[in-house]
Parts: sequence; structure tokens; C-alpha cells
Amino acid sequence: MGTDVQTHFRTCNICEAMCGLAIEHRDGRVLSIRGDRNDPFSQGHICPKAVALQDYYEDPDRLKTPIRKTQQGWEPMSWDDAFAEVAQRLRAVQAEHGPNAVAIYLGNPNAHNFGNAIFLPHFFKALGSKSRFSSASADQLPHHVASNAMFGHGMLIPVPDIDRTRFFLIIGGNPVVSNGSMMTAAGVSKRIKAIKARGGRVVVVDPRRTETAKTAGEHLFIRPESDALLLLAMLHTILEEGMVDFGHLGPLVRGFESLAAAAARFAPETVAAAVGITAKDIRQLAIDLASAESAVCYARMGASTQSFGGLCQWLTNVINIVTGNCDSPGGAMFPQPAFDLLLNKPKGKRSSDGRFRSRVSGLPFYNGEFPVSALTEEITTPGDGQLKAMVTIAGNPVLSSPDGSRLGDALEQLDFMVSVDIYLNETTKHADIILPATTGLEVAHYDVFFNAFAVSNNAKYSEPLFEKSSDQRHDWQILKALASALTGNPDDGKAPEDLLDFALRYGSYGADGMSLDKLRENPHGIDLGPLKACLEERLKTAETEIFLAPQMYLDDLVRLEQTLAAVPSVRKDYPFQLIGRRLTRSHNTWTHNSRRLVKGKNPCTLLLSPADAGELGIESGQRVKVRSGTGEIEIEAEVSDELMPGVVSIPQGWGHDHPDTRMTVAATQPGVSINELTDPRRVDSLTGNAAFNGTPVAIAVV
Repeated sequence: MGTDVQTHFRTCNICEAMCGLAIEHRDGRVLSIRGDRNDPFSQGHICPKAVALQDYYEDPDRLKTPIRKTQQGWEPMSWDDAFAEVAQRLRAVQAEHGPNAVAIYLGNPNAHNFGNAIFLPHFFKALGSKSRFSSASADQLPHHVASNAMFGHGMLIPVPDIDRTRFFLIIGGNPVVSNGSMMTAAGVSKRIKAIKARGGRVVVVDPRRTETAKTAGEHLFIRPESDALLLLAMLHTILEEGMVDFGHLGPLVRGFESLAAAAARFAPETVAAAVGITAKDIRQLAIDLASAESAVCYARMGASTQSFGGLCQWLTNVINIVTGNCDSPGGAMFPQPAFDLLLNKPKGKRSSDGRFRSRVSGLPFYNGEFPVSALTEEITTPGDGQLKAMVTIAGNPVLSSPDGSRLGDALEQLDFMVSVDIYLNETTKHADIILPATTGLEVAHYDVFFNAFAVSNNAKYSEPLFEKSSDQRHDWQILKALASALTGNPDDGKAPEDLLDFALRYGSYGADGMSLDKLRENPHGIDLGPLKACLEERLKTAETEIFLAPQMYLDDLVRLEQTLAAVPSVRKDYPFQLIGRRLTRSHNTWTHNSRRLVKGKNPCTLLLSPADAGELGIESGQRVKVRSGTGEIEIEAEVSDELMPGVVSIPQGWGHDHPDTRMTVAATQPGVSINELTDPRRVDSLTGNAAFNGTPVAIAVV
């Protein structure tokens, strides 16, 4: 007879919402996955993606032992042979071409991986290359750069105090679907409804009337890539109306005069045509936010992944500061996580400062990495410093980075490539060796990064549900083994839990007995209380001051002003602007091999407005051709009044129709890759972040 049904409690690590799960299991099989109502942070919320943890664990396509590419195809190899060969070939490339000839690419799942969060720096040091790239520069890099410039560290990022605010302004974000995104908050829909129930307002500004906009009830259409103009016009209004109030941060703020002089050039009447919102509405929005009892401005993907992403995130912080809504309840606040990434970080030593530039296009090095938009050209352009080898870890940049097909071709030119991944996918198929790691249900978990973005302070450790087999390795074990093989130094024997326990004991809550043992005694997690005013003690600028107007942002306003002269010019060849969109049952490129997440009608469609569809003679369900200056795709059209005229939308992360991959389920619902259309030359030149949104495209019936 089998054992009794048992329940395992853990945090879901697919996305950043940190939903607590209750997983019923018996005899090594998952019976059900539900939300954990006793989790103090998520309080029982669960999204459809969580049930896919079972699918990844049981997936017959998942790799479990190393494989090597040969002329006869992929063949298995031992771990010892794999580590030895990888180290030997990487060192050979570095010996011939220099230490930086080996590049590292990190995919999004690394941020959700407890072991990697702890030991990736150890691997970086062993490899000794500064040629690092990641999905962050196709996502959130402007947040880090703004925090670095204003507060002294790229991880000192304010998040909306959503549970206490009275006015929530959302620009280019869809947190009802994403469950936050740089604002870790499970169950955002309920939280928005709670704002409205207590007499507050939620206003969404977006080129699409998103799921969040429908929940909020108040929505303003905005032209793609004009968000910085809107924020400047709001700032102009706040200054003009005499509504500036720094609150308790007043003594710390520097640069107000320079900021005010810059904002004077951006009156609502000056920018209204470019933004697509009337000057009257812009002024009222600014006044409403500044006069609210508490308020917060939150700008996300649509504001980050565009040509002015750096300005958008700087100005978002500025709006919150000048209205007294920074470091204040109901405003933009700073979490104090139990595992504090800022612990013992010295003041004045900024986490990223753009001191390096990429070899070919001169894009800036921020947050410890070069922009992923530069990756292809760094591989294909001959000369001193050319990339000759590649290490990818839990990433699929062929689908997730601009002009992905060209990157795939470039990977074939490398002398050597190794991938740490559970799948033979569109990127790893180009590798010489693939090293597969364990999955979510086989690993311990603690959210190192996302507790730093959480809307309340909490801590939770999850034991592995299932033991790995003897021929499997955890990600962190792979990283440590590679580091040892590269350096010749023996493994120190430390596990992620050792460093976690140390950080907990000596962190902000250590005096109260915080430790790994305490977390183990509380499998649902520990509520550490609401966000509290703490910015002065957490500031990392040398002067313990807030820099309101860093020169780099003031200088970039000239580039922004040039867009005003172009309005309302018509792009004859490419008359539409392309934006992405979030899907509830999808997370980047790696969730599509779960049958329960991809079943049903095709989610990868081109949304366009009824006005544009009528003019082009397009109906829902028709195949259409979408063309940009970079490439061309065919996709099913979906007519929707969610879109403003002149704007079309395709979700990110699809395109699973490449040959020689082994993602069987994904291949049945391949979709198309938006990155056949995006251009690596379209970047925010200030931060280097990819500018996906606003890509000019043309549309025609097939």
C-alpha cells in the first residue's frame, strides 16, 4: 500500500509574485497544487502558472544528464567529463583571445533560483570575464540605473505601497496579469479593488486598455514612447501649481533647481499632441495625484522597454519624491528584506556607473552587464575583443532578445558554447554541451531578489518537495563544479543554506532570532510587517543625499525634445507602432512546454483596433503579414477595441517552430516571435535597455 497523502508548502518560483502553495502528494506524485491560505504574504492567491510546476517536474522532454553534440547527434556524457571539457575549452578560448572573449548570458529564471542567486558571483569570479549579458537589459535595467543614480545602489528600488495608497497611477504596466513586476504583490486584482473600496482611485495610462485598466475603471490611451513627455508635463504642472512637498525627505533632496528649470520646457500644451492626451487631462491627472491623501506613480514594462526607458524610470521616482509620496505610507516605499542585498554595502560605491562601453556600438555597462542588444554584433564583428565562446544559464535569447534569428546564426560562429538548461530549445540547440539542472520541486527556495521588491516585509524558506536522483545536479552545484574546474581550487563544501542562515542572523531581523531554523519552523512564512519609512538609513550615496536631477538625465532631455519636432509626422512605410503584451498563462519563453498552459485557442495573435482593421480590410481570424525594417512574420489577427488606433500588439516569448529542438508541447502551439521584427539598434541610448515597444511596422492581408 502507498503512503498517506501529505501536504508540502512552498513558494512558487515561476514568476515574482511569491505565491504560497499547498501541494498534496503521495508516493512521489503530485496530486494537487493549490494556493496556501496560511501564507501571510499571498493569502491563498494562485495563478494558472503554478500548476505547471508539476508539468516541468514530470516533463519527458526535460534533460537530466549532460549531453554533447556530435556528428551523429546528441550523446550523453558523465558529469565529470562534462565539467572537465567545459573548463578546458573555455580556458583555451581565453588563452588565445583574452579573458573577455567568453560571454555569459543569464535568463530570467536565474532571478527565481535561490542557489544561483547565491553562487553566480562565485562562478563569475572564477571565469574572470566582464562580458556579461542578461534578460534584465530587455526588461528592467532602467529601474536599476535610476536607483543607482538617485539613491546610490541599483537594488534600492522603491515599490508601490499598494495596500495603503489612495491614488495609484500605473503607466505601461499590467500588474493584474503580471502580479506586480518590480512590485512583488500576489493578487493585484483584489488589491486594486480594495483601493477603490476605501474611496481611492486607480488610473492606468497605456496604449492598450489592459486587464489592469478594466479592473481599475479609469484609463487613458497614450502614444507609445511618449511616457516621459507625459511625466515631464505632470511635473511641470505640479511645479506651476505650487504643489511641491518633499515631506520628511526635504533635507536630503539635492538638485531641485536644475530639475525645475528642465521641467519648465515641457508644458502640457507643448506635449499633448505627441502624447495623445489633452493638456487639460494631463494637468488634472497631475493635480489629482499631487493632492491625494497618499499616492504613488508606478511605471513598468511599456515605460522601460522603449527608447526613453531611462527617463521614464527617473521621472517616476521624481514625481513620487516631489509630491511627498516617496518613503511614505501609501506612496513609493523601500522594503527591508530579511536577506538584505544591501547589507554591508558601503556608501559611495555605486553598483553600476556606465564606466565601460560595448566594443562595437559603445552601449553602456550598467548593473554588472552589457546590454543584450549588443550581443549579436559582439559575436559577429571581427577585431580585438570579439566574443568567441558563450555560457548561457537558464536563458533563451534567440526568442527573447531583439532580432533573435540573427543571434541564432551568430551563435553558430562561436568556437564553443555551453548551456545550463533543462531543455533543448531554440538557443541551447546551438550549444556544444548542455548541462541540465533540477527543477522547482526538487530544489530548496528562498526569494533572494523578490523580497527586495515585495509590497510588505516577509520571509519564507521552502524545502525541496522531491529528492533529486543521484545522476542529477542542482544549478548551484553545476556552478560550483565549473568554478572549481576553471580555477583548480577544491569546492569549499558550502551550500546556499549556509549563506542564507548567515545573512538572516546578521540582517535587520537577526536580533529577533531570525535564522534558517526559524524559517523551517514556519513553513507558511513569517510576516515581518508593512513597509516602513527607512530611506535615510538605507541610502547608499556617499553624501547620504537623494540626487533629484543627475546630469545624465538632464542631458538626455535634448534627445526627448527632438521627438516633439517629429509629431505628427506619418511614417509612410511603417505606419503602425508595435507593443508587447502580458499573458496570464505564459511567462517569457520557457513555460510553453506545459500542456495545460498552452491548451485552448491561440494566444499569440496580432491585436489591432477596429478602425485600423476596417481600413485594412482585416477581420479576426485572418492571417496577416507584419513587416518591419528588420524582418517579417505571418500571424493571426484579432480585432479588439482594447487598442488605440495606430498601435498593434503581439505577446513576447513565442516562436517555437525552430528545427532540431525538443520541446514537444511547445511545438504544437508555436506562435511567432515578436523578435523577428524588433531591431537591436533600437535601444534606450541612456541605459542600453532594448526598445521593443514602439517598433514601426506595416500590416497587410496575406
